[in-house]
Amino acid sequence: MKSRREFIKIGAVGTAALLTQTACAADDKSEDNPIIATETIAIKPIVLSTWNHGIDANKAAWEILSKNGTALDAVEQGVRVTESDPENQSVGLGGLPDRDGYVTLDACIMDHNSNCGAVAYLQDIENPISVARKVMEDTPHVMLAGDGAFEFALEKGFTKTNLLTEKSKEAWLNWLAESEYEPQINSENHDTIGMIAIDESGNLAGACTTSGMAYKLHGRVGDSPIIGAGLFVDNEIGAACATGVGEAVIRTAGSAIVVELMRHGKTPQEACEEAVARIISKHKDLTNMQVGFIALNKKGEYGCHSVYAGFNIAVRHTDFEEMVDAQYEMEW
Repeated sequence: MKSRREFIKIGAVGTAALLTQTACAADDKSEDNPIIATETIAIKPIVLSTWNHGIDANKAAWEILSKNGTALDAVEQGVRVTESDPENQSVGLGGLPDRDGYVTLDACIMDHNSNCGAVAYLQDIENPISVARKVMEDTPHVMLAGDGAFEFALEKGFTKTNLLTEKSKEAWLNWLAESEYEPQINSENHDTIGMIAIDESGNLAGACTTSGMAYKLHGRVGDSPIIGAGLFVDNEIGAACATGVGEAVIRTAGSAIVVELMRHGKTPQEACEEAVARIISKHKDLTNMQVGFIALNKKGEYGCHSVYAGFNIAVRHTDFEEMVDAQYEMEW
């Protein structure tokens, strides 16, 4: 386990917004000589998202942010790209099913006014994030689940779609032949896309969407649709999103904790590190317990951290488009 705690601040010198590619990356810098920007101004707009599929998602979000669009529109349209990609087997269309062969989806969205909406255990709808936004905007509720969420989606004009592609069906059948009906937790499953952004007006928003743990128990819901666990936004402070084993994130109210740590003076990087430390301290068995956090504050500073190696995030700003490797605590 790494004992080093290092924060690299993302800042700007003069009027040029400068983003450091190693903002979240593990490196060999001395404990006594961290890189700290001497001057920081607000960096906006900016968008970051989890895992390598975040690159394409960020492109869609950036189309909106670069034209002075809202962070809310950006995060919704961004994660829809991943939801609609049949080659991505962890989100939306083509997602790996539960142990009984059903693709069930969870998603939530939150804006700068603390409005939020979510869907859980939703089937046969390609873009659950947009259904979650309809829950937020068109109902007095925060979350709809199961058949109720599906019927609501149909009422709002969404189309019933078979989400189980031949590729995912084949993978499920192969697993079924050899499994003991135990849900798989795979570090390469990349089971979520979470996206947080700040727009030109300085407003934050976030979105989180997933098909959940591959071959999970039928009916299982993870952290992704739970405000305060998979996602949390406070426009006074910042935003955070989680990915990985949802049960661990729920137990620690992970994303809300990250934002509260920033409220109390932690940088986004420090807040993510502390949230990961809490995950580790609360679980005796860390086997396959991969969890990663991303965080963004009102200044446009960001951070990311994970339990195990291998977590990365996509970052997009006017002068910066890159995959960034997160610092981590443990090797696999």
